[in-house]
Amino acid sequence: MALKGNLRDFTITQLLNLISLAQKTGALMIEGPTEAAQVYFREGKLAFACIGQEDGSLAGVLQRSQKISMGQYRLLRERAAHMSDKELGLLLINAGYVSQEDILNSLQQYFICVVRRLFTWVEGFFHFEAGQMPPSDKITVRLDLENLIIEGSRQLREWELLQQEIPSLDMALKFTDRPGTNIRNINLSVEEWRVISYVNPKNTMRQIMRAAKMNELEIRRVVYGLLQAGLVEIIRPEGAPIPVTSSMFPTQNREEQKSLVNRLIERIRAI
Repeated sequence: MALKGNLRDFTITQLLNLISLAQKTGALMIEGPTEAAQVYFREGKLAFACIGQEDGSLAGVLQRSQKISMGQYRLLRERAAHMSDKELGLLLINAGYVSQEDILNSLQQYFICVVRRLFTWVEGFFHFEAGQMPPSDKITVRLDLENLIIEGSRQLREWELLQQEIPSLDMALKFTDRPGTNIRNINLSVEEWRVISYVNPKNTMRQIMRAAKMNELEIRRVVYGLLQAGLVEIIRPEGAPIPVTSSMFPTQNREEQKSLVNRLIERIRAI
């Protein structure tokens, strides 16, 4: 029996908490607006994770953590493409390139990084397949979820604040009238400059989000910072529909939310 749902109803943090509490073994498949991710668990602990088309092979993870050079990575991709991650790991350890600790630490940090990226996903669908294990050729770990759940909870509170401040992405932005201010002299991040380049009363924030290849959390973060700096203001684009505030839950009633989560806990425990 598979558990399925929408990320607008249940966040990644809530799903991790449910899996941890129920000590479940299986795979959580998440389909976001632009890419998909797979996160595997063993008895409620993080075992393996991969995302999109990103190279999550052992060679790719070791290069990303700077345990091997780009040249070594390319050589391994060319000459060891037929080897499994387990075989490659043993080969690298025996050859003295890396240690077992290097491999496990690099994989742990990569899997944590994947889950952290999922915290920014507020749209998409998920399903949990109980008992499904990672591919047999992959190296797995056993990581407690508590710290990740706490981190995700903090990010959820940030999301709720940003939703209150910027309830609809179907509004536009315009530069504020600040005589004598030259925006080129203001120190902005790369992400802020990307958004600034699309600021126009004709462009909605949703259009800017797509053009800048951001998700809803990222665009709201940037816009909130620009609002606080007094550089932009939110306006209604001509002919735009009345904005509708979205919610993380299908109901705003706290007791109903609690009941909904409790029912999901019972359901996942019964899988």
